[in-house]
Formats: sequence, structure tokens, C-alpha cells
Amino acid sequence: MKNFSDIAGLLAQRKNNQLYRSRIELQSAQSVRVIVDGTPMLSFCSNDYLGLANHPKIAQAMTAAIEKYGVGSGASHLVDGHHREHELLEQELAVFTGREKTLLFSTGYMANVGVISALLSRHDSVIQDKLNHASLIDGGILSQAKLKRYRHNDVGHLAQQLERADGKKLVVTDGVFSMDGDCAPLSAIAELCQQHDAWLLVDDAHGFGTLGETGAGLVSQLNLTSQQVPLLIGTLGKAFGTSGAFVTGDTDTLDYLMQFARPYIYTTATPPSIAAATRASLKLVIAGEAKRAQLNANIAHFRAGVSQLGYELMRSNTAIQPIIVGSNERALSMSAKLKAKGLLVTAIRPPTVPVGTARLRITLSAEHTKTDVDELLSALEAIQ
Repeated sequence: MKNFSDIAGLLAQRKNNQLYRSRIELQSAQSVRVIVDGTPMLSFCSNDYLGLANHPKIAQAMTAAIEKYGVGSGASHLVDGHHREHELLEQELAVFTGREKTLLFSTGYMANVGVISALLSRHDSVIQDKLNHASLIDGGILSQAKLKRYRHNDVGHLAQQLERADGKKLVVTDGVFSMDGDCAPLSAIAELCQQHDAWLLVDDAHGFGTLGETGAGLVSQLNLTSQQVPLLIGTLGKAFGTSGAFVTGDTDTLDYLMQFARPYIYTTATPPSIAAATRASLKLVIAGEAKRAQLNANIAHFRAGVSQLGYELMRSNTAIQPIIVGSNERALSMSAKLKAKGLLVTAIRPPTVPVGTARLRITLSAEHTKTDVDELLSALEAIQ
């Protein structure tokens, strides 16, 4: 293993820099109240924004599908793994998003990598927000297109990058940014893309379920059409509470992706039971006005309370409410102190976020009560 003799040293370096990542072991169903290492905890770190990951109707739909269709899909979508449940879910997601057609992917990472790398070549340009998710950046790298970055949510800088771009131009942005919780200025970005004959791809993973009148995300909330946002990507393992991802758009583009997106072509389809569970989840998302109202009430209560404690909040009105603490050591220490008080809050450090912006990434759920939020606020006050 001579050629790999640096592995131990790199691991040691990561530990010395307070950047080593460890897993916790969940011993209960995903919920705002979980069991970790045998201890009950109040969780503020899950992306289960509507509390659907353990919803009985979704579990019942999944169980019924397993009894009827078995466990595995057996093959890729293009062999014989594409089930009727997959087809129905794709159709329903297309209606939900107001698009012509949808393709299911096994994960959000695969969707982002597959779509971007299939659309572009080395003759083209992909222009991405500086704080885009790693999967979007990796998709751009794998496409071999000229990769340009613009300052976070800086439409003026984006305009400059578009003017310098060659070939086909694809602008890529998160809808809701996963580590800051703020939203992209999509209306302005869409207008700019039309001026420069560029396509816009939005990954609205953290907007679906939580934003928009029916939970159809930031794009829907802003009333942006499929002409303004030709490609829309979402994940199903966050507010939907299940697993997988999808891309939606016009029929020709989706047919093209079916033929050329390698992560779609060369992987086994998700089990039919997952699709059946997500169909049940989609109905709950659409009818989830009360859950979204509760989530928004929790967000407002948290922001009002934490602002009085002197912590540095981000400009976020979404379920993602990061508290910037600066150093890796302080973020880890605060997370450990909260855990000792029975609160599960993740410390986020570089390279996930820029150096010097380590943070507590607090996520709120519709399942949290006002009392839960007050308990978090009291703990944050105690560990200052």
C-alpha cells in the first residue's frame, strides 16, 4: 500500500483541525424525538421538515406495496425495473410541479450529477452559485464544461459571468441553500438567463414541501413557468419523508436525459414500495397547509427568541436556521453541550461551509411544538 501511505496522515490532520466527521447511531424512528445511544433526545438537525418520515399513512402505503410487489425492483428503469408505481409517481410529480414530464432518480446527488453532465460538454459553460451543493458542483466538473462561479446570490456578478461564457450556457442554483437557509433570487436570475439565452436549473430540494401554496417549492411560490425554469430538481428524502429524487421539465429534455444521463441509465431503480410511499406522501404535502403554517410559526418564534440572545443568525426565513459561531472548536463544543442537555444539533464545519463560518445548523419541523423551541432557546442561553 505504498502509494496510499498518506491515508493515515490525512486522517490525523483532519482530526487535528477539528474537521473529522463521525456518525451518530439512531435507534428509533426518524422524528423530532429520537433515541441516540440509548438516550432520548430532542432533535433539531433532521431535514424531515413536515414530520412525514414516520407518518402512518405513508408507512401503510409502503407496507401494502411490499406485500403486493415484493421488496426489490430487480433492474434499472430501462431494463425491467420501471414499475407502474414509478410511472404513476412521475406523472403525479409532473402535475404537482406544472411540468410536462418527470424522471425519478435514486438520490438527489445522482440526479444533479446526471442531469448536468448529460446536458453539457467541454464546449459549453456552466455558471454556478458559489454556495451551491457539492452535487451540483460535481455535476459541472463531470460535464467537462467550463465551470464559472458567481458570488452568492449576486445577480450582477452572474451577469458578468454570463457575458464571458461560451457555447451552451446553463445557470445552476439551489432554490433554498442547505447550509445558509436563504433563498436564491430566482425571478431576477430567470430574467437574466432569458436575456443571455441561457437555461436555468434549480435544485429546490429544501423548498419542496415547505414553500408554495401546495408545497411545490420556491419556483411555484414565485410563479415561475417552465420556460423561465426549464429544469427543476427535487429530493424526496427531506420534506416528503421517503427517499429518492426527481427531475422535471419538458418532454423532449426529459426523453433526452433518459437516453444520456448515466446515473439514471446504469443504476437499479428504487423499490416500487418507495414510489408507492411517496405517492401517499405527495397527497399529504399538497394538503399540508396546517403543517406549513405550524412550521412557519416555529421559525418565527425561534428567530424572535434567538435574536435576543445575541447569536449571529443568517438571513433565512426557511426551516434551516444556522447560528454562525466561527471556529470549528466552538461549534463542536456547543454541539456537545447541547447534546448533554438532551438536544441534538449538528456542528457544520469546512469544507461543507467556508472557513471561519462553522455553525450550528438548526432545522425546524412542523412536528416541533412551541415548548420544544423554548427548550432549545433556554439551552442556547445556558451555553453562551
